[in-house]
Amino acid sequence: MAPPGKTSGFHREGDHWYYSSSLQSDITVVVDEVKFHLHKFPLISRCGKIATIFEDCESSTDKTSTVPLEEFPDYLSMTDDYGEDNLLSKSESYFHKHILKDWKDCILALQSCELVILRADKLQIISRCINALSVMICTDPSLFGWPMMMYGSLQSPGGSILWNGINTGAKIQSNESNWWFEDVSYLCVELFERLIQTMEAKGISPENLARSIMYYCKKYLPGLGRWQGGQSGLSRTVASFSMTPANVNQDALLRSVIKLLPEKKGKSFCRFLLGLLRVALILGVNNTCQDSLERRIGIQLDLATLDGLLIPNYSDSDTLYNTDCVERMIRHFVSSEPSIASISPLSADLDTSPSSGRFKRVAKLVDNYVAEVASDVNLKPGKLRALAEALPESSRSLHDGLYRALDIYIKAHPWLSDKEREQLCNIIDFQKLSIDACAHASQNERLPLRIVLQVLFFEQMQLRTALAGCLNVLDAESAPTASLAIPNEAAGQRAHRDGWVTVVRENQVLKVDMERMRSRVGELEEEFSKIKEEMKKATKSNSYLSSPRLVPRGNGGKLLPQALDAQQDVIESGTPTPRASVEQARPSIKNPRHRKSFSQF
Repeated sequence: MAPPGKTSGFHREGDHWYYSSSLQSDITVVVDEVKFHLHKFPLISRCGKIATIFEDCESSTDKTSTVPLEEFPDYLSMTDDYGEDNLLSKSESYFHKHILKDWKDCILALQSCELVILRADKLQIISRCINALSVMICTDPSLFGWPMMMYGSLQSPGGSILWNGINTGAKIQSNESNWWFEDVSYLCVELFERLIQTMEAKGISPENLARSIMYYCKKYLPGLGRWQGGQSGLSRTVASFSMTPANVNQDALLRSVIKLLPEKKGKSFCRFLLGLLRVALILGVNNTCQDSLERRIGIQLDLATLDGLLIPNYSDSDTLYNTDCVERMIRHFVSSEPSIASISPLSADLDTSPSSGRFKRVAKLVDNYVAEVASDVNLKPGKLRALAEALPESSRSLHDGLYRALDIYIKAHPWLSDKEREQLCNIIDFQKLSIDACAHASQNERLPLRIVLQVLFFEQMQLRTALAGCLNVLDAESAPTASLAIPNEAAGQRAHRDGWVTVVRENQVLKVDMERMRSRVGELEEEFSKIKEEMKKATKSNSYLSSPRLVPRGNGGKLLPQALDAQQDVIESGTPTPRASVEQARPSIKNPRHRKSFSQF
């Protein structure tokens, strides 16, 4: 290309280039099947490689020599040894004065090295370009050339907006630190990785590096932007209009990103990691990459969201969601916070522990996750139990979420046996159910009868405890208030009177509540007694019917055992079964809890 203000002496005709001169060309240089018709004496005086070729071909009598330059770009030996200010020195000077000092040209030069990385590395072109770019990123963009960013229009060096080359005087207010994300995203994975490592060594903040990596991944990993909530892209830059997107291998990108990402925590970063994990599962990357992502997500699982954890199962498994992956992340979280496992659930240190808040958030998240996947008919009971028990018992102050998930699972799996249902119910501490959850459980026909009786028992205990508390409050407030001083001022007497009115009103409310609770306890005790009596009657009837019955025969008045089929008719038409008796007497009661031996009832 000719310098500005000068015309080139070359013209092209098909695959042939000619130099406009009165002298006929006497050498043809072939580069990638393109022929350049030149003159040999200027070339021999400046190019060591062509001079060597001619020395080897001195015996040739051809007027025009053909010199093929294979594996181009090759070394032409155009050093100062063959003439002052030769191509090598000119190239070095231009590279330092123009390329390394201009952002756009430096990016373009780096991108042009992608096909010849090894040769460019040997000439230190890549390392010098990357170093120059990292210095520019750390510096004010206005100091190393303009226009840098489009922001919808060009800018003058002073930052004013240009319209058709005219300074409008309007100032651009954006001072974003992410102005370089778009340009470097056009680099291939290998060059992008080396640029990020160089910037990290120069002390650029991990937050900015992480954001640039996230931007790069969103560009070349389809669907990642949607899983991140549709983060908007950046404005295009002047340099980006001269570049084409890189041809990126997604597997290589994932492996590189996992190495580059800093150990950072945050809601958006956790969501980004979950998106990367989805892509990794789709592409089927090696277990090392997957384990690394699961560990990074697990240590900040309290920042994850439910929709982020609902990862579809991309393998041949029958289940809808990848519950194994979530279970591993939960265990990574527990292992990163080992201190809470040593705290007793009844200890006062539990609420004051720094980890308690994180564990409670994760427990709520896991309960919601289990409730979402519980409707999957292919989910095994053992997997549901493993997810629920992955967290320590002390991480849940209430078990309402677990009860809700269990109820959804039992409803979606009506074929479960009573034994399997009881085993699943063992994950719930019924003493940690709220009043509403207890009320629902006591009337839940999907639960085994033994579990319902436990709920009724614990609800009765809770009501008695609450009633005792109300009585203590009434005793304390109805005691003589000798400590109240009576002012001798009229205002003091009025305040004293108003205070008594308030106390009387509060006592009336407490008395009403107390009467209601007494009535409720009485109802529970009466209904519970009925259940026990019905069970005893059912047991006796079962014992009586199971023994041989004697009926009189007409001949001789002898008593003979009644036929077995007759006994069956009596059972079917007469006395109800023990289960039916208890089901008929089942009360419509509110809540109880935990699992104690049935003999206590």
